[in-house]
Formats: sequence, structure tokens, C-alpha cells
Amino acid sequence: MSTRHRTVSPEEIKRLVAEGEPVVIFEGYVLHLGEWINTHPGGRLAILHMVGRDATDEINIYHTNKAILMMTQHRFGRVELPWTNLEPPIRSPDYYINLAERKRLAALGDNEKSRRGRSVDLGSAAAIIGKKLIGKEACVYRASSRSMNDPEKLPLIETEIETPTISAAELKTRNREQYAIEQEEREIEEGIRDNPSLDIETQKAIITDYRALHQQFKDEGLYQCRYSEYGKESIRYGLLFAAFGAFLYYKWYITSSIFLGLFWQQIMFTAHDAGHRGITGNFVADTLIGAFIADFCCGLSIGWWKSSHNVHHLVTNMPEHDPDIQNIPMFSITPTYIKSVLSSFYNFTFPWDGACDVMVPYQKYLYYPIMALARFNLYFLGWLHLCSPRAQQLGAAWWTRHVELVFMICYWYLFGYLLVWCTLPTWQIRVGFVLMSHLVTMVLHVQITLSHWGMPTSDLGPTESFPARQMRTTMDVDCPAWMDWFHGGLQFQAVHHLFPRVPRHNLRRGQELVRAFSEKTGIKYHCYGFVDGNKVVLSRLEQISQMVRVMVDCQKHMAATGESGLH
Repeated sequence: MSTRHRTVSPEEIKRLVAEGEPVVIFEGYVLHLGEWINTHPGGRLAILHMVGRDATDEINIYHTNKAILMMTQHRFGRVELPWTNLEPPIRSPDYYINLAERKRLAALGDNEKSRRGRSVDLGSAAAIIGKKLIGKEACVYRASSRSMNDPEKLPLIETEIETPTISAAELKTRNREQYAIEQEEREIEEGIRDNPSLDIETQKAIITDYRALHQQFKDEGLYQCRYSEYGKESIRYGLLFAAFGAFLYYKWYITSSIFLGLFWQQIMFTAHDAGHRGITGNFVADTLIGAFIADFCCGLSIGWWKSSHNVHHLVTNMPEHDPDIQNIPMFSITPTYIKSVLSSFYNFTFPWDGACDVMVPYQKYLYYPIMALARFNLYFLGWLHLCSPRAQQLGAAWWTRHVELVFMICYWYLFGYLLVWCTLPTWQIRVGFVLMSHLVTMVLHVQITLSHWGMPTSDLGPTESFPARQMRTTMDVDCPAWMDWFHGGLQFQAVHHLFPRVPRHNLRRGQELVRAFSEKTGIKYHCYGFVDGNKVVLSRLEQISQMVRVMVDCQKHMAATGESGLH
């Protein structure tokens, strides 16, 4: 029997996953992507978050037939369906610790490794030690109980049992974490109550309907790009850029900066399409289009955006894993951050500290001011990405980093040097021009955050299907068709998260199909007007702020009275 068709047991998959092997289930086959993970244009993390899981739907909607054919070359067996998803190791808080240990042992010689024995998983070791300690305490308790009942076995000298001393800071941390856990559990209960059942049969039916919907998208040609629409888009972009140049020529500098900001805001919609290969469908062509728009025209790294956005689409609104919502200490849309969490994307612990206690209670009022200046942060993140090893770990797409570096340098030469430094006459005008052009793009950042920041972040477990989670954590913006140019497709984020490669000019038709899918499956389709959507986000920010206020007030009360525990 061919190794590709042999049946692989769940125990063997668990063993491979435990050993750090990137194995993924796709259409009943086991894919071992160890030879391909470092050449995956979407980055390593996108695969690591699917390890041990049935990633059939994710693979089908994110990849072209050519890419899928490449992946299926790595099949080495079949599994019995339905598959029970495992928790990917990267979602464990100890993942990076264990990874560092594996790398260290791999660097040792065979003799050294055999001398030291098998590597021990730190989490398992902690559990073993904990069990031994608990067992020892139980033995002491049983022994002391017997002694109390038998006077002859009482100790000759009374000994005082020492209890470990807990510092005020440690007690504060424990109480804070317990409070966060209670809030998380409450949100999980709400999620289970308000959504379709998580039992296997219900979720299987949802997946079946979702795959039928995907086929309907294909049959109606919704994956086909309407290039005439981009012709209209180009006219609008050209008019905005011409207005910027004309007002600059007549020295209406601030007015000129407004049109430059509008140009940036509008043209980035096309960069978003290109990042998802929604224009030509060709990786090279769409990457160059995206890099030209984002890096050359706007100074923003399309590579950084894709590296974080690919992960965002797979683990939407998961606090520990979705980089798009990891904005501590300025914003928190989930009680999870109160515990302090390790980001699997950044390999960095976001601590909950005094700055969070001060800023988060006022985040509702900081939302719009920070969104107005968010573009400056994107510059920083873009350069940080291009200078990091992650930008070089793209296998066959290695050349994209060099293209981005050239385009980004060109942007800063044209905008920073020739325009701001050489053309604008005074420092006051330079500062005003830069600020105004960047403030105008605030609407884009509001549009980006609107679709997720007001939505749940709770994890309902491994049985929740891909479409169910995407619709639960994503909001659409309701608007008339004539306003589609203003929102640029970002108003259809729920539809987009279900079918990310569909060109945005086809998303309005896709919305009609998704509404019918929602009615059939019972999954709620969240769709609000732009103003109401903003209210939803602000309400969520205020909800978390209120949680933090309660926690801080309790901690102050505990410090003043000496009581322990949140009430």
C-alpha cells in the first residue's frame, strides 16, 4: 500500500505534533509540511496555527488550485473523518520556551544528547512536580490525621507548620488574573448561548452548507475580477492626486495635504485587494501592484501587512494570537489582556501594568485621537518588519523584501525630502502639512478597526467551525451601493473573511448569499450602519474600561483594608 493512502492513527498524529512536526489535515489526508513551511509565501505562522487541525476550509479559500496542488505533494497518509482538532503547539504559552529547548538539543552532538536523555516538556515537568508536591502534602495530612487519633504517635516536640508567604504584589496579580478569568468565562457562556450548538453534527452541517456556498461563489463567477471597476477607481485616484498637485502648485499647502490624505486613503483599498491576490490572481503580479501602491505611493510595508493579516484571518480576535487586536496599553477589547498574555505573533509578553490601569479606563476617549495618528505607527511597524528575519523567511518570495526596500526609500525621498523638505517653505507649514495629510487617513483606520473591535474575543473551543467563528467575530457595515467607493470594500468584512480572495467589487452580491447562509444555519450575521457600528465599538471599549475601573477600585480597597480577593 502506498504511504500516501495508509491510515494514520490519531495517536500517531498526536505524537508528531508533540515532536514539533508541522502536520495538517486536508480533505482527509495528512500533509507533512516540514519541507514546505519555510518556503510558504504566507509565512510560517499561518501553517503553525493549523498544525493538528482539519484545515480543509482554510486551505481551500486562501489558496489557488496551483498552490493547493503543491501542498498535496506532501501527503503521507489518510485519517478517519470527522477529525477531532488538536490544539496547535504555537497556541501554548510554553511554545517558544520548548522551541528554544528543542533547538538547543538539536545543536548538541548525538553523544551529548544521549547522555542528557530525552528533552522534557517544561509544562509536563511542572505538572509532574505539582502532582508530587500535592501527593506529599496529602501524605503529611494523612499522617497528621492518624497522629491526632493515636496519642502514642503524637510528636514529642510541637512543630509549627510554615506557610509560604505571599507578597502584596503577587496577591494583586493573582486576584487580577482571577478577575480576568471570571470575565472570560462569562463571555464564553454568552457565546455558547447566543450561537449555534458546538456539537459535532451541528458544526458539520454548517461546514457542509459553507462549502456549498463556496461552490456557488465559484459558479456565479464571483472570483473573477471586473477590471472595468479598477478603471473607474483609477480615474478617482488620478483626480485626487491631480487636486493635490494643483493646490500645491498654487501654494494652498494645507488644502493640498487634505487631497493627498484622501488619495492615500482611497488607493490603499486596491493594495488590500492585491494583498489577497484579488486582482490578477497571480502572486507575482499582485505582489508588485500591492508593493507599488503601499510602499512606493504610501510608505507602508505590504509585506508587514500580509505577515500579520494572514494570521489575523486564521485566528480572528484571539487575544493571544491575533496581532490586529494586540494594542496594549492603549487599547484592550478583551478582559484576557488583564492577565498579561504572550503574543504568539511577536513572541512578546504584553504585560498588564500601571500604564494599562491608567489608559484603558479612558480608551473610549482616546480611540479617535489615536486613530488620527495611527499612520505614524504603521511606518514604524513596516520598517521593523523589513529589518526583521521574518521578512527574509518567505522562500520563493524572498525578492519581495528587496522590492519593498527600494520602493520605501523612493517614497521617503519623494515625500520626505523633495516635498516636505525642499518644496514646503517653513517649519510651521511642514508640520501642518504632514499632520493634516495623516489626520485625513483617520477614516481608513476607523474602517479597519470597526469590523472586529466591537465583536467577541472568546474562544468557544476546537469544535467551532471556521465559518461560525468568522461570522461571530466580524461585523459588516451597512451602506447604500453608491457609498461603496467611500468604504472601499472594507464594509463587507464578514463576507471577506469567509471568502478573502473574492474581488471587492463582487462582495455586494456575496453579501446577499451570506445573508441567506446566515438564515439557513442560524449563525447571526452582524451588520450595522457606519454610525451604529462606531457605537458598537465605543460600547465595547467602555465595557472593558468599566471592568478595569472595578478591578482597580477593588485593588485600592484591598490595599487600604488588607482584605484579599475581588468582590
